[in-house]
Amino acid sequence: MPWLVRYPHRVPVLVDRAELRRLHGMWRFRRFLPLAEGEEPVTLGEGDTPLLRTARAGSRLGLHDLWVKDEGANPTGSFKARGLSAAVTRAVLAGAERFVLPTAGNAGVAAAAYAARAGVPVRVYAPTTTPRTILSQILAFGGELVLLDGHIGHCGSAARAYAAETGAVDLSTLREPYRIEGKKTLGLELALQLGWRLPAAIIYPTGGGTGLIGMWKAFAELRAAGWVQDSLPRMYTVQSSGCAPVVRAFDTWAEQCEPWEAPETVASGLRVPNPLGGRLMLQALRESGGGAVAVSDVELEREALAATREEGIDFSPEGGATLAAARALLDRGALRPDERVVAFNTGAGWLYRDPSGLPPV
Repeated sequence: MPWLVRYPHRVPVLVDRAELRRLHGMWRFRRFLPLAEGEEPVTLGEGDTPLLRTARAGSRLGLHDLWVKDEGANPTGSFKARGLSAAVTRAVLAGAERFVLPTAGNAGVAAAAYAARAGVPVRVYAPTTTPRTILSQILAFGGELVLLDGHIGHCGSAARAYAAETGAVDLSTLREPYRIEGKKTLGLELALQLGWRLPAAIIYPTGGGTGLIGMWKAFAELRAAGWVQDSLPRMYTVQSSGCAPVVRAFDTWAEQCEPWEAPETVASGLRVPNPLGGRLMLQALRESGGGAVAVSDVELEREALAATREEGIDFSPEGGATLAAARALLDRGALRPDERVVAFNTGAGWLYRDPSGLPPV
């Protein structure tokens, strides 16, 4: 079971909430984060990503109050910036001298960038099928890139072996407790942007699951601090039908995910066949009264392209999956047309596109 951080001697109060408006970025929530007085984070200005009303896409899908939280606006192009900022910060303050990370894509970019910011080397293991643009970004930030055949599970085994051999800090999803702390700022920031009123439902694309787990943790902490009074949102996870261990476990009332055989999807962030946080994800989905849905690659790519052109938001395949899921959830009656729904675009679409395919100028 993964470790989770608690702050028993730190209770944010409403005065702290009032102070947030004059601060900026993810670390404005430092009262909820693993940073002691006098410590400074390793930061690139992550957070403060747009929360955008998507009237045209919503109308097409049948949702009258659909919003998109666009995490592609983060410094490294995805929501991974939040978790890696927190993880690298805490590790460097504890004396880390080397990092290692397995990645399906965007986490590797963020790890390379934040390691560079901290002045600490990082080795990144990635599948050979990772989008070329993402791999080039890892190299651009100075990460030592090792490509392996297979999926992120194979990369994880190699990363753990390297950590054992060299003493490098393993930044793998849920193998250290601080990436969740960074990811929970997704929920803290969403509450701030909505005036401390939470939406009825959240649709989130799930691979490793730190964002889903982190947001559910954040909402509980906000309620405990008295910062929100609403009912908590129903949490819905979306996966690709080519790799859907969480959906299968949810639908069968299992307590844990079983490994998905032969995972295959164009949404590289969703190609996680055996998520370590499966039990925690299932717990959040069930406690919230939400659910899980799988969509095909054809559906998620179609929605990403359509919404990018409708709204001017650069949807990744994972972001497209949330819109495809919104349609499916509405059709099955899990969502109502008039509810406020927030879908997450967890990364920028440009990271997945091969510029060599462009026509000559």
